Amino acid sequence: MIPLPLSTIAELTGGTLAGTAAGSGPPDPADPVVEGPVVIDSRQAVPGALFAAFRGENADGHDFAPAAFAAGAAAVLAERPCGDGPTVVVDDVRRALGLLARGVLERLPDVTVIGVTGSAGKTSTKDLIAQVVAAAGPTIAPPGSFNNEIGLPLTVLRADAGTRYLVLEMGARGVGHISYLTGIAPPGVGVVLNVGSAHIGEFGGKEQIAVAKGELVEAVPAGGTAILNADDPLVAAMAARTEAGVVTFGRAADATVRAAGEWLDEAGRPRFSLVTPEGSAPVELCLHGSHAVANALAAAAAGRAAGLPPDAVAGALSRARPASRWRMEVTERADGVTVVNDAYNANPESTRAAIDVLAHMAQGRRAFAVLGEMAELGSGSVAEHAKIGQHVARSGIAGLVVVGANAAPMADGADQVASWTGECVQVDDVGAAVTVLKERLRPRDVVLVKGSRVAGMERVAEGLLHGEPVLGERVPGGTGPAAGRPVGGDRS
Repeated sequence: MIPLPLSTIAELTGGTLAGTAAGSGPPDPADPVVEGPVVIDSRQAVPGALFAAFRGENADGHDFAPAAFAAGAAAVLAERPCGDGPTVVVDDVRRALGLLARGVLERLPDVTVIGVTGSAGKTSTKDLIAQVVAAAGPTIAPPGSFNNEIGLPLTVLRADAGTRYLVLEMGARGVGHISYLTGIAPPGVGVVLNVGSAHIGEFGGKEQIAVAKGELVEAVPAGGTAILNADDPLVAAMAARTEAGVVTFGRAADATVRAAGEWLDEAGRPRFSLVTPEGSAPVELCLHGSHAVANALAAAAAGRAAGLPPDAVAGALSRARPASRWRMEVTERADGVTVVNDAYNANPESTRAAIDVLAHMAQGRRAFAVLGEMAELGSGSVAEHAKIGQHVARSGIAGLVVVGANAAPMADGADQVASWTGECVQVDDVGAAVTVLKERLRPRDVVLVKGSRVAGMERVAEGLLHGEPVLGERVPGGTGPAAGRPVGGDRS
């Protein structure tokens, strides 16, 4: 974060000072200056840091303020005075963190904010955009999926005077959430990838999801750029909701930025020609699956908005590597078994895409899909899970392992495909899934592991690659103790 006197932080957040002379009398000539990062974990505190004390389900950050001070933190942002150290006391730490981020961004006029949203592919696209626009100037992007009202301002607060591009993932679980995030970080470029079924149970329908996602392009000003998916009608229609210049991407012939001559190599990595109004250039992605092409085209459009020529964009895309965990991570074991770990999250669209990648990679080899539940699908959950089972069967996959009772309709769907000759096994927990696989896998087999965060499917991949996971932990919807949910701030 840019250095700020504590009194300025108090002004920006609407807080009051405690534990300093400035908090009880005339201004302190030695007003403490926060020069380090803003952290929400006291173990990450370093000299000069600001520790934001959040109350969580299992712990109260205020109790860890002394540890943050001991590590050298310059001050604490909290809802009550914390010990003898300098504290900015606010009514709501979450809101104050957003106000601080907005205040810092206003002091960085040379920074262009690139906001990214969509029902699927946000994190992968955010990572691609960051690697592309880095060629145009110093760039900051969040790790993983820091896409909510805490993660986004923490990313903004990493910017400094040298930053030129701030690539921010923006998620939502309801209408108004993205508007809140754009209020913290007004975008100069807004990218909308797609409107799918992720969290449809919370939104109530795709139309409501489109309303929420469109809040991003509504926030882009007339001098900015709205980048929209020409292949998704609900996204393309958002052109009417922005005053910004509109750039489209996709496979459609009339898209501003499109792919031509697309094909997949034997590992499922896309190759295509990037076509733009300024010219064309070849792209050879290191990512897996045809669905990565749309993400790459969105990143190319963002790079174009940053002023990069087609060859520079294509080169950056071809060099780009996965930057966030558990998203189509492909690892080959010593015995030749290939494990595709796509366990970060799942919805019907992304699961079908992952199954297609599996089928392509396994040409001439046996393929196994290990699938957990796709959460938050509402009343359509049973039908959507059944459709995934049918898709597995029709893809010629040798085996389907269904993990958890909530995913059970996948097995029913697979059984409905009479022509399928593969095997379907249903298990309650990740340990049982690993056991089933170890009994069946042979050298050169390919295994896909995927499910929503609540399913904890990454532990299956870990068990296959590095040894046994914790056995006996049943995923939600099973018949035994619920598995622990990995910590994360991901939104749709």
